[in-house]
Amino acid sequence: MYSAIRRNKVNSVLIILLFIVIVGGLGWLAAYIYRSPGIVIAVVVISIGYAAIQYFAAGKQAISMSGAQRISEADNPRLYRIVENLSITTGTPMPEVYIVNDPAPNAFATGRDPAHAMVAATTGLLDIMTDSELEGVMAHELGHVRNYDIRVSMIVYGLVVAIGMIADVMMRIAFFGRSNNNSNPVVLVFGLVAMIVAPLIATIVQLAVSRQREYLADATGALTTRHPEALASALHKLSEYGRPLQKQSSSMAHLWIADPLKPGMMQKLFATHPPIPDRIRRLLDMGGKF
Repeated sequence: MYSAIRRNKVNSVLIILLFIVIVGGLGWLAAYIYRSPGIVIAVVVISIGYAAIQYFAAGKQAISMSGAQRISEADNPRLYRIVENLSITTGTPMPEVYIVNDPAPNAFATGRDPAHAMVAATTGLLDIMTDSELEGVMAHELGHVRNYDIRVSMIVYGLVVAIGMIADVMMRIAFFGRSNNNSNPVVLVFGLVAMIVAPLIATIVQLAVSRQREYLADATGALTTRHPEALASALHKLSEYGRPLQKQSSSMAHLWIADPLKPGMMQKLFATHPPIPDRIRRLLDMGGKF
């Protein structure tokens, strides 16, 4: 487990470097096409500044996009005390606790480290889970916090948003740029390639860090509660009652414990989560070892 935490910290650095390299490469191409070396310098400086802002602000941004509302113990004693007990058990700082008003059962964690972590559960999750199942789900989310998955996820989230913005800007330059550039076919090809390739790169990065992260958080949650069957039962309910969130965002889909998007061919092909039956099987296999 400690090696996984160390690997997540290394991945955070590598993802930031990858982000700067991709954006810098796009800036270099734009500078080459427009014959203005200042463009690449400006793009790299802006990208570094953007990465720094994302490091400190992406967690709050994800909370805002999900529509989650922060609660105190008085607002929902059941959820708050479960998170508090898990935090005391694991020696983890108490995270901020949020509730998302959505009938779809789901939960996620975000933040840059355990001292600045946030966990959220939907009202749908609170409605269908027993106490032991809810404890298993929140132990899974605190597993993301303890393993520093939240930092990697947050950086990936910022990367996906940034690449989407760059792809959009490139497309606009290609089709609606200055009139003297409209006749340049290189500009049009550049915009089209950026528009098609950039989101694919973002998706590949999401897939690379998301699937194993879920297995590790399941194992961490089971180790915390010593009751892997409860988390397995919760995952079974999520698969049975699973439905897309009302307020969907593909850029933060990898943060949730279950895929929050409406299922479709492309979502299945580029799924950010491992199959729930595989996760349940691993947990049940783990149960006999406690």
